Amino acid sequence: KYKTHIPCRRCGKSSYHVRKGACASCGYGKTAKLRTYTWAKAHD
Repeated sequence: KYKTHIPCRRCGKSSYHVRKGACASCGYGKTAKLRTYTWAKAHD
C-alpha cells in the first residue's frame, strides 16, 4: 500500500500529495498564497 498523503510542511495536516507535490488543504506546492474558498467557512 502506497502513502498518497504525507504531513504538509506548511499547515501540518496530512494532506500533502506526494506525487502531485501539492497540499490539498493549504495549497502548498501549488500556490504561494494559502488556499481559501468563500464557501469553506468555519463551523459556528
